[in-house]
Amino acid sequence: MTSMSRARVARRIAAGAAYGGGGVGLAGVAVVGLLLAEVRLARRHVGNGAVPHVPRAQGLYGAGYTVPGQPPLRLTLLGDSTAAGQGVHRSGQTPGALLASGLAAVAERPVDLRNVALPGARSDDLDRQVSLALSDPGRAPDVCVIMIGANDVTHRMPPTRSVRCLSTAVRRLRTAGAEVVVGTCPDLGTIEPVQQPLRWLARRASRQLAAAQTIGVVEQGGRTVSLGDLLGPEFAANPRELFGPDHYHPSAEGYATAAMAVLPTVCAALGLWPADEDRPDLTRREGFLPVAKAAAAAASEAGTEVAAAIPAGPRGPWALLKRRRRRRLQEPEQAPTVAS
Repeated sequence: MTSMSRARVARRIAAGAAYGGGGVGLAGVAVVGLLLAEVRLARRHVGNGAVPHVPRAQGLYGAGYTVPGQPPLRLTLLGDSTAAGQGVHRSGQTPGALLASGLAAVAERPVDLRNVALPGARSDDLDRQVSLALSDPGRAPDVCVIMIGANDVTHRMPPTRSVRCLSTAVRRLRTAGAEVVVGTCPDLGTIEPVQQPLRWLARRASRQLAAAQTIGVVEQGGRTVSLGDLLGPEFAANPRELFGPDHYHPSAEGYATAAMAVLPTVCAALGLWPADEDRPDLTRREGFLPVAKAAAAAASEAGTEVAAAIPAGPRGPWALLKRRRRRRLQEPEQAPTVAS
């Protein structure tokens, strides 16, 4: 699928989500019924060797930066098993811990991490998760990171409903005063046991949803980062290294790669990145595009950020497409301090 056609499909899905439609399918989803035997074969492999335990990573990171009278930054993760960190053994290997410790180092402030993500969650669970994230009156998160979408594709949730749920969640969080960064639907075509033609369909459906998610998020004032093929060409070359033992969830190295791509956008959303980094760099093929075109381009290239451009262009909403330089993240050396 070309970038132009992906942009059209993404815009139709996002428009359907905004206006209550539900008839746009992902990648000709009706034909998936012809591939049930292959789906069953993939399911027998995916999940073998799974690590059922999700390490608890909540707490205070960067306690050494504490300054009397200055509260810690509040970071909340929402979403599915990827946001929760399923598939690794230690709390410091989860994306939440990596982002919290990295954010603390950049901001030179402690970061209070909360994680309300639920393994297996689809976008229709975000309403419950947002309520949890906002349950402390007067203490809305400073920034929220959402990773969602894979289960929407595998469970064939209508994409318009998926995007509508995500857009509503972003709007609620932004209204409460939180910055929002969404890691869009990962490329399910990279799951090792999945064979052709299901692999092709999974990749196409994933990228369509990721592009539509980007439009919905940006229009609500959030930013997106494409998770794509787990954020790097190295994944295609080293799938066994970047997948966990269940061949479905990321390994510790895979989560570190994802967090490394998301952190610069989190910092930019909080105004912690140098101002000149928010200007497009033509040498990295960055620039202002209509939001649907920016969304389609981002879906095709992992690690790409899309944020709203102000003011909007004459042909409707425009967005800034960024390819930020990644920052290598280290696993926290100590367990987080339990937040009060």
